[in-house]
Amino acid sequence: MAPGPQKSQKQRLTGPPAVRIHVGLVLCLLICGSAFTFELTRALGGNALSWAYVFEWPLFACFGTYMWWKLLHPDEIQKAPAKPSGAGKEATSKDDADLAAWNAYLAELSEGDRRNSDQD
Repeated sequence: MAPGPQKSQKQRLTGPPAVRIHVGLVLCLLICGSAFTFELTRALGGNALSWAYVFEWPLFACFGTYMWWKLLHPDEIQKAPAKPSGAGKEATSKDDADLAAWNAYLAELSEGDRRNSDQD
């Protein structure tokens, strides 16, 4: 029986770059966990401002985990869907005409500036 079409394998970062990313995540989580504990003890001790940091450090840890996942799975980054080949041709030709008119206007201004500087 002939094998059917293979599903595309999702790539995952491996090797030394992946190890560095894992170490970065561990450091991020250690720092965020330590800072959370420190701020929690301060907040429970009566420092009202520390309550904001008590909720902020876990958010930093979540963001670090999110970035860790995105860096390990680079092919899962979603790209904008491509436009159909016939879409936007009128807009492109109109844009080209507008660009040409703008460049002609700038050239006219530049020529006028050169004439004025030559007269001085």
